[in-house]
Amino acid sequence: MLRTVMAAALVAIAPSIAAAQALTGDGLHEADWLHETFRDLREDLGDATAEGKRFAVIIEQRGCIYCTRMHEEVFVVPEIEEMLSDDFFFVRINMHGATEVTDFDGEVMTESDIARRWRNMFTPTILFFESDVPPGESGAEAAVVTMPGAFGAPTMYDLLQWVLDEGYDGDEDFQRYHARMFNERAAAGLRIGGTE
Repeated sequence: MLRTVMAAALVAIAPSIAAAQALTGDGLHEADWLHETFRDLREDLGDATAEGKRFAVIIEQRGCIYCTRMHEEVFVVPEIEEMLSDDFFFVRINMHGATEVTDFDGEVMTESDIARRWRNMFTPTILFFESDVPPGESGAEAAVVTMPGAFGAPTMYDLLQWVLDEGYDGDEDFQRYHARMFNERAAAGLRIGGTE
């Protein structure tokens, strides 16, 4: 009887696990909120702005356990996935990829070269941009917020909201904002993704 119950439970959750673990040919996680583009970042920024979304670039690599954690535990949290889809225009760069990318300043290079140019050392790393990147600036110079590494769902949710609210231009830095939001949710008995 126990085997039958466990088998039924595995069949019930298998589709969601398979979806979370789907990989591209480069060994990177698939996600509906990632946009496949020609990786001309100026054009991508224009498309994001035309759609009323914030532009962001995520840098990942094959075999990155922290990327896997984010894709399988954080990005799939309904509140976060909704923001990623509805409010952001994400383009991915493969840290060791060979696809050509055109940086904001017009420099054309491979994904691996642009990751080096931006001095990216960790994956995942997310860079967020405003709609008006100054001419002549590279992505590293133009990013208004850079998130290196993996975080839990509450931190990721708050970071996305802080970027949408342009908190980086305000007096409350992200750490204070996150602590305040964490405490407000706790006082109200609310949770992001079932954890706090």
